[in-house]
Amino acid sequence: MVTIPTQFNGPAHSGNGGYVAGLIAEQVDGTGPVTSTLRLPPPLDTPLSWERDADEVRLLTAGGAVIGEAAAGSFTREAPMVPTLEQAQAGLAAYPGFKHHPFDHCFTCGTQRGEGDGLRLFTGPIEGDRTAGPWTPHESFAGEDGTIDEPIMWAALDCPGGWSADFTKQTMVLGRMTAQVLRRPRAGEPCLSVGHLDSRNGRKFLTDTALYTEAGELLGRAEQVWIEIDVANFS
Repeated sequence: MVTIPTQFNGPAHSGNGGYVAGLIAEQVDGTGPVTSTLRLPPPLDTPLSWERDADEVRLLTAGGAVIGEAAAGSFTREAPMVPTLEQAQAGLAAYPGFKHHPFDHCFTCGTQRGEGDGLRLFTGPIEGDRTAGPWTPHESFAGEDGTIDEPIMWAALDCPGGWSADFTKQTMVLGRMTAQVLRRPRAGEPCLSVGHLDSRNGRKFLTDTALYTEAGELLGRAEQVWIEIDVANFS
Protein backbone atom coordinates (compact mmCIF):
# COMPACT_ATOMS: atom_id res chain seq x y z
CA MET A 1 0.00 0.00 0.00
CA VAL A 2 1.06 3.59 -0.61
CA THR A 3 -0.44 7.03 0.03
CA ILE A 4 0.39 10.27 -1.80
CA PRO A 5 0.54 13.01 0.87
CA THR A 6 -1.22 16.30 0.17
CA GLN A 7 2.18 18.04 0.13
CA PHE A 8 2.89 16.41 -3.24
CA ASN A 9 0.02 17.93 -5.20
CA GLY A 10 0.05 19.38 -8.70
CA PRO A 11 -3.47 20.67 -9.26
CA ALA A 12 -5.14 21.41 -5.93
CA HIS A 13 -6.77 18.02 -5.42
CA SER A 14 -4.49 15.56 -7.24
CA GLY A 15 -0.89 14.42 -7.18
CA ASN A 16 2.01 16.16 -8.87
CA GLY A 17 2.46 14.37 -12.18
CA GLY A 18 6.24 14.08 -12.02
CA TYR A 19 6.26 12.98 -8.38
CA VAL A 20 3.63 10.28 -8.95
CA ALA A 21 5.27 9.14 -12.20
CA GLY A 22 8.55 8.82 -10.29
CA LEU A 23 6.87 7.02 -7.40
CA ILE A 24 5.63 4.37 -9.84
CA ALA A 25 8.90 4.29 -11.80
CA GLU A 26 10.83 3.64 -8.58
CA GLN A 27 9.14 0.23 -8.44
CA VAL A 28 10.61 -0.81 -11.83
CA ASP A 29 13.82 -2.86 -11.72
CA GLY A 30 16.86 -1.69 -13.66
CA THR A 31 18.94 1.45 -14.12
CA GLY A 32 17.85 2.65 -17.57
CA PRO A 33 15.07 5.04 -18.59
CA VAL A 34 11.57 4.29 -17.32
CA THR A 35 8.29 5.37 -18.93
CA SER A 36 5.41 6.23 -16.60
CA THR A 37 1.92 6.86 -17.98
CA LEU A 38 -0.76 8.53 -15.86
CA ARG A 39 -4.33 7.40 -16.57
CA LEU A 40 -6.29 9.18 -13.82
CA PRO A 41 -5.73 12.22 -11.59
CA PRO A 42 -3.75 10.71 -8.68
CA PRO A 43 -5.80 11.02 -5.47
CA LEU A 44 -4.18 12.52 -2.37
CA ASP A 45 -4.17 11.08 1.17
CA THR A 46 -5.90 7.94 -0.10
CA PRO A 47 -4.62 4.36 0.35
CA LEU A 48 -3.52 2.96 -3.02
CA SER A 49 -2.14 -0.43 -4.00
CA TRP A 50 0.45 -1.92 -6.35
CA GLU A 51 -0.08 -4.49 -9.07
CA ARG A 52 2.93 -6.08 -10.77
CA ASP A 53 3.71 -8.45 -13.59
CA ALA A 54 6.94 -9.33 -15.37
CA ASP A 55 7.14 -6.12 -17.41
CA GLU A 56 5.00 -3.47 -15.72
CA VAL A 57 4.05 -1.93 -12.38
CA ARG A 58 0.62 -0.36 -11.88
CA LEU A 59 -0.75 1.95 -9.17
CA LEU A 60 -4.40 1.21 -8.41
CA THR A 61 -7.28 2.82 -6.54
CA ALA A 62 -9.13 0.83 -3.87
CA GLY A 63 -11.65 -0.06 -6.56
CA GLY A 64 -8.97 -1.40 -8.90
CA ALA A 65 -8.85 1.50 -11.38
CA VAL A 66 -5.40 2.12 -12.86
CA ILE A 67 -4.01 5.50 -11.83
CA GLY A 68 -0.75 4.96 -13.69
CA GLU A 69 1.71 2.36 -14.89
CA ALA A 70 5.44 2.19 -15.50
CA ALA A 71 7.82 -0.02 -17.46
CA ALA A 72 11.30 0.15 -18.96
CA GLY A 73 11.46 2.89 -21.62
CA SER A 74 13.78 4.66 -24.02
CA PHE A 75 14.48 8.18 -25.26
CA THR A 76 13.74 9.39 -28.78
CA ARG A 77 15.42 12.81 -28.68
CA GLU A 78 18.58 14.45 -27.37
CA ALA A 79 18.55 16.05 -23.94
CA PRO A 80 18.16 19.85 -24.02
CA MET A 81 21.48 21.67 -23.86
CA VAL A 82 22.73 22.90 -20.51
CA PRO A 83 22.02 26.60 -19.94
CA THR A 84 24.62 28.97 -18.57
CA LEU A 85 24.14 30.30 -15.06
CA GLU A 86 23.38 33.70 -16.57
CA GLN A 87 20.68 32.18 -18.81
CA ALA A 88 19.19 30.34 -15.85
CA GLN A 89 19.05 33.52 -13.80
CA ALA A 90 17.43 35.35 -16.73
CA GLY A 91 14.88 32.54 -17.03
CA LEU A 92 14.08 32.82 -13.32
CA ALA A 93 13.52 36.56 -13.66
CA ALA A 94 11.19 35.96 -16.62
CA TYR A 95 9.20 33.12 -14.99
CA PRO A 96 5.60 33.56 -16.26
CA GLY A 97 4.21 31.92 -13.13
CA PHE A 98 5.01 35.03 -11.12
CA LYS A 99 2.23 36.82 -13.02
CA HIS A 100 -0.19 34.00 -13.80
CA HIS A 101 -0.17 30.40 -12.61
CA PRO A 102 -3.02 27.88 -13.07
CA PHE A 103 -1.67 25.74 -10.20
CA ASP A 104 0.14 28.16 -7.91
CA HIS A 105 0.31 25.58 -5.08
CA CYS A 106 1.99 22.96 -7.32
CA PHE A 107 4.68 21.06 -5.42
CA THR A 108 7.28 21.65 -8.14
CA CYS A 109 6.66 25.13 -9.52
CA GLY A 110 4.02 26.74 -7.33
CA THR A 111 4.78 30.28 -6.22
CA GLN A 112 2.69 29.89 -3.06
CA ARG A 113 4.86 27.13 -1.60
CA GLY A 114 7.51 27.90 1.01
CA GLU A 115 11.13 26.76 1.13
CA GLY A 116 11.28 23.12 2.18
CA ASP A 117 7.57 22.64 1.49
CA GLY A 118 7.64 22.88 -2.33
CA LEU A 119 10.55 22.75 -4.73
CA ARG A 120 10.08 26.36 -5.87
CA LEU A 121 11.65 25.49 -9.22
CA PHE A 122 10.86 28.44 -11.50
CA THR A 123 11.86 28.34 -15.18
CA GLY A 124 11.23 31.09 -17.72
CA PRO A 125 11.97 31.55 -21.43
CA ILE A 126 15.50 31.89 -22.77
CA GLU A 127 16.91 31.72 -26.29
CA GLY A 128 16.51 28.62 -28.44
CA ASP A 129 12.88 27.90 -27.50
CA ARG A 130 14.01 26.82 -24.06
CA THR A 131 13.09 27.59 -20.48
CA ALA A 132 15.66 27.64 -17.71
CA GLY A 133 16.13 28.42 -14.06
CA PRO A 134 18.50 27.78 -11.15
CA TRP A 135 17.47 25.35 -8.42
CA THR A 136 19.11 24.32 -5.18
CA PRO A 137 17.53 21.24 -3.52
CA HIS A 138 16.38 21.83 0.05
CA GLU A 139 17.56 19.51 2.81
CA SER A 140 13.97 18.51 3.61
CA PHE A 141 13.87 16.54 0.32
CA ALA A 142 17.03 14.52 1.01
CA GLY A 143 17.19 10.92 2.15
CA GLU A 144 19.39 9.55 4.89
CA ASP A 145 22.42 9.69 2.61
CA GLY A 146 21.93 13.41 1.98
CA THR A 147 20.88 13.05 -1.67
CA ILE A 148 17.52 13.91 -3.18
CA ASP A 149 14.95 11.11 -3.29
CA GLU A 150 14.09 9.60 -6.70
CA PRO A 151 10.41 10.74 -6.90
CA ILE A 152 11.54 14.27 -5.97
CA MET A 153 13.99 14.17 -8.87
CA TRP A 154 11.15 13.19 -11.22
CA ALA A 155 9.13 16.11 -9.84
CA ALA A 156 12.06 18.44 -10.54
CA LEU A 157 12.20 17.12 -14.12
CA ASP A 158 8.45 17.66 -14.56
CA CYS A 159 7.17 21.25 -14.70
CA PRO A 160 10.01 22.89 -16.68
CA GLY A 161 8.60 20.95 -19.65
CA GLY A 162 5.13 22.33 -19.08
CA TRP A 163 6.48 25.86 -18.88
CA SER A 164 8.30 25.39 -22.19
CA ALA A 165 4.81 24.86 -23.66
CA ASP A 166 3.64 27.87 -21.56
CA PHE A 167 0.96 27.21 -18.94
CA THR A 168 -0.19 30.82 -19.35
CA LYS A 169 -1.47 30.05 -22.88
CA GLN A 170 -3.15 26.73 -22.10
CA THR A 171 -3.57 24.65 -18.96
CA MET A 172 -2.00 21.19 -19.18
CA VAL A 173 -1.36 18.13 -17.07
CA LEU A 174 1.30 15.48 -17.46
CA GLY A 175 0.19 12.41 -19.40
CA ARG A 176 3.41 10.47 -19.90
CA MET A 177 7.00 10.87 -18.80
CA THR A 178 10.13 8.92 -19.69
CA ALA A 179 12.98 9.79 -17.36
CA GLN A 180 16.34 8.64 -16.11
CA VAL A 181 18.18 9.91 -13.05
CA LEU A 182 21.93 9.57 -13.61
CA ARG A 183 22.96 11.02 -10.26
CA ARG A 184 20.90 12.35 -7.41
CA PRO A 185 22.23 15.75 -6.28
CA ARG A 186 23.00 16.49 -2.66
CA ALA A 187 20.90 18.86 -0.62
CA GLY A 188 22.33 22.34 -1.11
CA GLU A 189 24.03 21.46 -4.42
CA PRO A 190 23.29 24.23 -6.98
CA CYS A 191 21.64 22.95 -10.16
CA LEU A 192 20.49 24.31 -13.50
CA SER A 193 17.11 23.29 -14.90
CA VAL A 194 16.15 23.44 -18.58
CA GLY A 195 13.03 22.63 -20.60
CA HIS A 196 12.31 22.55 -24.32
CA LEU A 197 9.11 22.34 -26.38
CA ASP A 198 9.68 19.83 -29.20
CA SER A 199 6.27 19.91 -30.91
CA ARG A 200 2.50 20.19 -30.56
CA ASN A 201 -0.16 17.86 -31.96
CA GLY A 202 -3.65 19.09 -31.12
CA ARG A 203 -4.07 18.89 -27.35
CA LYS A 204 -0.73 17.11 -26.92
CA PHE A 205 2.60 18.87 -26.27
CA LEU A 206 5.90 16.97 -26.51
CA THR A 207 8.59 18.42 -24.26
CA ASP A 208 12.07 17.63 -22.97
CA THR A 209 13.73 18.55 -19.68
CA ALA A 210 17.10 18.09 -18.02
CA LEU A 211 18.81 18.92 -14.75
CA TYR A 212 22.51 19.78 -14.67
CA THR A 213 25.10 20.86 -12.15
CA GLU A 214 26.56 24.33 -12.58
CA ALA A 215 29.66 22.61 -14.01
CA GLY A 216 27.53 21.00 -16.74
CA GLU A 217 27.17 17.45 -15.38
CA LEU A 218 23.88 15.89 -16.52
CA LEU A 219 22.03 14.68 -13.41
CA GLY A 220 18.81 13.56 -15.05
CA ARG A 221 16.63 14.03 -18.10
CA ALA A 222 13.08 13.42 -19.28
CA GLU A 223 10.78 13.37 -22.29
CA GLN A 224 7.13 14.17 -21.68
CA VAL A 225 3.67 14.28 -23.18
CA TRP A 226 1.44 17.03 -21.76
CA ILE A 227 -2.32 17.11 -22.35
CA GLU A 228 -4.31 20.34 -22.57
CA ILE A 229 -7.32 20.24 -20.25
CA ASP A 230 -10.42 22.20 -19.32
CA VAL A 231 -9.73 23.14 -15.71
CA ALA A 232 -13.45 23.37 -14.93
CA ASN A 233 -13.87 19.69 -15.77
CA PHE A 234 -10.63 18.42 -14.23
CA SER A 235 -10.71 16.70 -10.86
